[in-house]
Amino acid sequence: MQPPDKLLFTPVQRIRIWYFLLLFVCSVFVVRLFYLQVIRHDYYKSAALTSQLKQYEIPAERGIIEVQNGKERVPIVLNEMRYTLVADPKMIKDPAKAARLIRETIGGDAGEYETKMKLDTRYSILAKKLSRQQKEDVSRLEIPGVITAEAPQRTYPQGTLAAQLLGFVDDEGQGRYGLEQALNDKLKGQNGQLKAITDARGVPLAANDENILKEPEHGEGIVLTIDLGMQQQLEDILKQGVEHAKSNSGGAIIMDARTGGIKAVANYPTYNPAEFFRVESKDISVFENKIVSSPLEVGSVMKPLTMAAALDQGVVNRNSSFHDQGYFKIDGATITNVEESGGSGQRSLNDILQLSLNTGATWLLMQMGGGEINEQARTAWHDYMVNHYRLGKPTGVEQGYEGAGTIPDPSEGYGLNIRFANSAFGQGMTATPLQMAAAISSVVNGGTYYRPHLVERTIAADGRETVKKPEVVSPNVVSSKASKDLKEIMEYAFSKNYRAYGGMPKLRNEFSIGGKTGTAEIANPEGGYYTDRYNGLFMGFVGGNEVEYVIVVRVDEPKIAGYAGTKAAGPIFVSIVNTLIDNFGVTPKK
Repeated sequence: MQPPDKLLFTPVQRIRIWYFLLLFVCSVFVVRLFYLQVIRHDYYKSAALTSQLKQYEIPAERGIIEVQNGKERVPIVLNEMRYTLVADPKMIKDPAKAARLIRETIGGDAGEYETKMKLDTRYSILAKKLSRQQKEDVSRLEIPGVITAEAPQRTYPQGTLAAQLLGFVDDEGQGRYGLEQALNDKLKGQNGQLKAITDARGVPLAANDENILKEPEHGEGIVLTIDLGMQQQLEDILKQGVEHAKSNSGGAIIMDARTGGIKAVANYPTYNPAEFFRVESKDISVFENKIVSSPLEVGSVMKPLTMAAALDQGVVNRNSSFHDQGYFKIDGATITNVEESGGSGQRSLNDILQLSLNTGATWLLMQMGGGEINEQARTAWHDYMVNHYRLGKPTGVEQGYEGAGTIPDPSEGYGLNIRFANSAFGQGMTATPLQMAAAISSVVNGGTYYRPHLVERTIAADGRETVKKPEVVSPNVVSSKASKDLKEIMEYAFSKNYRAYGGMPKLRNEFSIGGKTGTAEIANPEGGYYTDRYNGLFMGFVGGNEVEYVIVVRVDEPKIAGYAGTKAAGPIFVSIVNTLIDNFGVTPKK
């Protein structure tokens, strides 16, 4: 019998070999773990966070806007919670399937969703303005990398009311036009941020030390000087008046002459700011508050300001008069009056406004130059237009796209004398109805120019309220004597002509009502003026012993027969005056 082959390793040796092999493998794992967890710790942590750490923007709540309604305040602009559907394309495994599921849930274009889920980004917006129900429906799909984020949306509980004054907020959260644009920085606040570790679906994990939260700073609330009832009635009156005049557009403003606070602003036609996106591109001019943004040649409503300047300089007085031959020749051009002026004769200051004499406004300008239109007259009148009445420059009202208007230079250009003669009765210069309202307020309230404003107070996120006091820009626009005289002359002009405007069968003598019409020729871009196209304006006031409200009305190119200022704008002014007296507590004369 042969002895067994000699074993290569003894059992003890085999155990030792396996022991050393196991020790070697363990050593490799330890070294590898040390390498991964210590040496390459920062790298792999960064890589992990890249896939799991998401940064989300927490939108600030936009400040609400309120208006006065008697003794109460009511919101006119609010926020409604909507939701934005967001995707992280890096986490979506099957974009086509995800897009199909989303389309079946909330509608839309699956192809567009799929394209957005293939972008080289970590944050792709799929849809906006989802309702709460739509948000919940999408969340139940549990698509990894698809989440919803809160996104407040502006709502307008009063519908189209004061649309151009308010403006709107676009899909990017930026205020456009009106108050929303002018006060965008105050209203929007500061967005917060959330850097959060997420789960496989991209949903932030609530309890994680890596989460970083910066709370949003909500925007300021704003209370306007606008009176809700006054605004509603002004818009109704304007719409009826513009349609009656067979015009396509118009506007009106009511301002408190004692503070510069704007009580109502109306534009026609209008739109719904909650549905701004439905307005076609060719019609976007409907977004403009033309009372503020659209200067025009104002015509004869300029004559009260010319007269106030002459009275203030002392070159005429309440009893002054002149012989009117019906025309003036200046720089080779002839200035004439309307046919109803009564022909030549001796004319008083009352007659200049009541008969709307272009020659009378020209004569007033001549008195500023010692009896003729010269550099002295031009410089004096320019000073009143620009520095006293603040025409040719923005008022600073809280509105986007405010227009400045144009005032001729007194020492440069062709035909200076005729240009300034024209400006004395509102041609060859432009101004907005807002500028004219502020200017005439300063003349009939005793001589104080208040900056026109819409904000009565602001409300901080913590509830603290700050009242905005009326701002006196100039306390000496004209003297109190010139103010009193001009106010009486405007009352005389209205009392003599009021029946021509309609709507006031009996003059309301217990109140102080004054006004001036303006039928302004429309400039032809090719030179001169159209002979058959006019804008109608009316500028006036109502009050008792003191002027309370100033009103300016514009009607663009009315087709009604008669002078545009008298037949188109005049009835609107009268209706506004009656409404203010009957419904808004105008104080009668003592």
